[in-house]
Amino acid sequence: MTIQPVRLFGDPILRARAAEVETFDKEVRQLVTDLTDTMYESGGVGMAAPQIGVGLRVFVYDTGDAQGHLINPVFEVVGEETQTGPEGCLSIPGVREDVTRALTVIARGVDMDGAPVEFRAEGLLARCVQHETDHLDGVLFLQRLEPATRKEAMRTLRESSWFTQGITVLAASELGGRRRAGAGAQERGR
Repeated sequence: MTIQPVRLFGDPILRARAAEVETFDKEVRQLVTDLTDTMYESGGVGMAAPQIGVGLRVFVYDTGDAQGHLINPVFEVVGEETQTGPEGCLSIPGVREDVTRALTVIARGVDMDGAPVEFRAEGLLARCVQHETDHLDGVLFLQRLEPATRKEAMRTLRESSWFTQGITVLAASELGGRRRAGAGAQERGR
């Protein structure tokens, strides 16, 4: 198990587009392991590589009903139905707001061996796919908020102790507590 520190709002890597993975080797397999271990230690349901300081297009997830990883992900929205619900982010501790996302998506990418992966995601898994893919594009969930809600969320963020102290990295264990693999589909921070 290799638990990594988590990058917080203010770290430039969170606002940069991550690079495509081109080589599928032991480093990529280790990255997936590190992300998974760090996600569980942090208590999240998803985590993208930039959140541990790696600028590659990789994310992991465990919503309780589905778990795995996706490399070089893309998604396609299915239908016009949306979902609005609470969303948080391990890189923005203490801020949770309702975000509207597509209810259903088809996620595509590859696994750590470069084999194609495709799955249909609904509900929490669809939200997770969209949230983590946003991370890989340098987009934070704050940017998906309505203007008035975003203003309030930014005020909460600016008043947080970690932000006022200028902290841009925290130990995973400080973010929300451990979560077992396959734990219930709690809508905890991603």
